[in-house]
Amino acid sequence: MQDFSALPKTLSSALTQKGYSGLTPVQEAVSDEALAGKDLLVSAQTGSGKTVGFGLAMAEELLDKYGRFDRPAAPLAVIIAPTRELALQVRREFDWLFAEAGIVTASAVGGMDARAERRTLERGAHVVVGTPGRLRDHIARGVIDLSDLRTVVLDEADEMLDMGFAEDLEYILDQTPKSRRTLMFSATVPRGIAKLAQTYQKEDAQRIKVGSAEAQHSDITYSALNVAPSDIEKAIINLLCYHNAETAIVFANTRSMVARLTAKFSNRGFAVVSLSGELSQTERTNAMQALRDKRAQVCVATDVAARGIDLPGLELVIHADLPSNAETLLHRSGRTGRAGRKGMSILIVPGRQRSKAQRLLKSAKLEAEWGAPPSADEVLAREEERIISNPALDEPPSAEETAFAERLLSGRTPEQVAAAYMRLYRERHSAPEILGTAPEPGKRNTDRRAAFGPSTWFSLSLGRKQRAEPRWLLPMLCRNAGLSKDAIGAIRVQYQETFVEIANDAVPAMKQELGAELTLEQGATLTELAGTPDFDASPKGPPAAPNLSDQAAKNRGPRAGKPSKSARGSEHSNQNARIASERPKGRRKSAASTSSRLASEDTPKQDKALHRQPTSEHGKAKLQPAARDKKRQKREKNAADTSKSLRAPKARQKANHKDSNVPRSKSRNGKGGETRPFRKPSKRN
Repeated sequence: MQDFSALPKTLSSALTQKGYSGLTPVQEAVSDEALAGKDLLVSAQTGSGKTVGFGLAMAEELLDKYGRFDRPAAPLAVIIAPTRELALQVRREFDWLFAEAGIVTASAVGGMDARAERRTLERGAHVVVGTPGRLRDHIARGVIDLSDLRTVVLDEADEMLDMGFAEDLEYILDQTPKSRRTLMFSATVPRGIAKLAQTYQKEDAQRIKVGSAEAQHSDITYSALNVAPSDIEKAIINLLCYHNAETAIVFANTRSMVARLTAKFSNRGFAVVSLSGELSQTERTNAMQALRDKRAQVCVATDVAARGIDLPGLELVIHADLPSNAETLLHRSGRTGRAGRKGMSILIVPGRQRSKAQRLLKSAKLEAEWGAPPSADEVLAREEERIISNPALDEPPSAEETAFAERLLSGRTPEQVAAAYMRLYRERHSAPEILGTAPEPGKRNTDRRAAFGPSTWFSLSLGRKQRAEPRWLLPMLCRNAGLSKDAIGAIRVQYQETFVEIANDAVPAMKQELGAELTLEQGATLTELAGTPDFDASPKGPPAAPNLSDQAAKNRGPRAGKPSKSARGSEHSNQNARIASERPKGRRKSAASTSSRLASEDTPKQDKALHRQPTSEHGKAKLQPAARDKKRQKREKNAADTSKSLRAPKARQKANHKDSNVPRSKSRNGKGGETRPFRKPSKRN
């Protein structure tokens, strides 16, 4: 055990009670007496004990000569963390580290009750831990008095810059006294961190780098597993069942993926919680507490939500989605293998993302073992080994247990009892998934269709009428029926249905997955066919509207009261000839060019009435005389009324608009209402 005599007595006692046998390299580096009082920029890998490290580093500025705090008043130190979970975690670490020193801490994080935080701050605190946004809000409102501030700590500074907190950090640092001590801790030191340190740290600031590239995450075993894109969720379930980790975390890139995986694992019987930005602070706090209390075994989280969290007993990290860069990969994997404990980090790599996974590992300077996820048989074999190696089988039974064993074995053989125990064990645990064959990287299976093998045809109740396309039918079948792409053969989309070829080996499992009705999502159903379907017999499109034959059209006579087409044609021809003969010779050309218009204008009213007659013969005989009589009566009444003008309606309308300032609307041809058609005069001989 290492001697902590160089530290204040209160801190050495706390470390001993916590079970510390020695300090980590980063803790030793920051607590060096030669660096006392100097600003520090520390870069160290995640899980290296940075929180206790900057607690030891600032102890000299905060504690008196007896290793204790004075009465709480204005804060002596402010610690800034990127996320709520990390801020609350830092506060818990300081509570046990400085417990004997009489520390009083306060938090200021988004999502919590700001009024309760204000009351706590008004009562006084030695150390305030918070997130940038809420801290800036309290400082701007005058809730936090920074006049006595001695130390400022930026934990996970690189992540705060990535999250867009640069402006908030600059505002907070500008409000602090110039004599403060500034400590920056970060896993990496990008250009933004270096610029921030150059601006707000003193000239004699020291940069400390702990750990080498070769020793990066030396306590973590990396694996990369090739899977088919449709088997990602199944592969994760098999991994959770195979390793049976005390606590596991599954990382996804989006909130929707987190919600989907959480629902999937919950339905399979896993004790699962989720961490994402869409959850409230209460929900996230309850999720973290469930993981610490061992009430939950699996946590599905996004990168930001799980930033910097420290879960005890976390043994397994699974990357359901590949991280965007090497830095994110290191931060994700750093949730396990902390403080000397061993851990595993497993990347789920679909076929087409193998090159991306290789670039990530190379950029992070990591070596991973490539392989395949455990199959269903391997998972079951691992469960049997776990049962056989259970120490409880070697313990001597008590008197009560012996009596129960005798009653249990009466009338039963030991084999029956063991088999029943195995069934009960598997009922309480999720069953493994059957995985398809992952494609070999860099190779295409070109002859897969030719060697498809024995198959059964099914009719799917979706077709071109429902906009069905193979590109979304194939994933739907894989997702709902538990099929792999290798088990699906030809897909023939018809107008009202789609014929799908399924390998005979996969048919029983598909029927068991879908049930007796073979129902898919959105009400789609499958129907098993007796043999190969007749593609020509299926409708190619909607039925055409019935058309009359040419002979029927010829035999159909004109409607009652309407002259035949030949009669109307001869009548129009005679009319055009009469008009042409009455016009002068010089204007025959224009008359001929506008014969159709003149014919329609000079057609007798009786002929026009025939064109406007309704199709009903009875309607024509009754309505036409009545309308004519009504019009005649109206003319006679207007002629007898001396109060009304005798001008034509159009002329009367023109007179009304003559003295009005309202502009007249333009006609359809775009010209003004006063325009008249212009006809070029013809040249007369």
